Amino acid sequence: GLVIDGRTLEHVLHDSLQSIFLELTERCRAVVCCQATPLQKSVLVRLVRDKLKAMTLAVGDGANDVSMIQVADTGVGISGQEGMQAVMASDFAISQFRHLKKLLLVHGHWCYIRLTNVVLYFFYKNVAYVNLLFWYQFFCGFSGTSMTDYWILILFNLLFTSVPPIIYGVLEKDVSAQMLLQLPQLYMTSQ
Repeated sequence: GLVIDGRTLEHVLHDSLQSIFLELTERCRAVVCCQATPLQKSVLVRLVRDKLKAMTLAVGDGANDVSMIQVADTGVGISGQEGMQAVMASDFAISQFRHLKKLLLVHGHWCYIRLTNVVLYFFYKNVAYVNLLFWYQFFCGFSGTSMTDYWILILFNLLFTSVPPIIYGVLEKDVSAQMLLQLPQLYMTSQ
């Protein structure tokens, strides 16, 4: 691991040392920056996101973390003694740091699975409907006649576009929460 303080971080974030610092951090399992200013935190997250083309997650609990949370791809705010500024600026809010593991491994996995399957569902729904319209045109001699009334089309889209994704989004849990917490590798396989 690598531990770096705020004064050293200030020198590292200059253009001449950025590439060396990024090469060093890529070889470490963990990098801890302590006593950094809010500006240094946001510059560091932006540097990692832009130069390494990595997905960034910023976790903070106070007003000094707001800029870092806003720069990151995903921001998590922890409501605590320092106020609610980090929570207000974040994408997700948790009450304690220990809930971060469940947020990432359980809810992150479920959200990813649900989103990918809903996207596939919409492709299937649209392919089925367009296929119907295509074959109908053979029977009407490509005259452009409408196959259905507008109210049927609206009802079709309402029933097949809103109800199934809502039910699926609420009920779908491909793997139990206990299993996802026991096997963190499952988070990587869904990607």
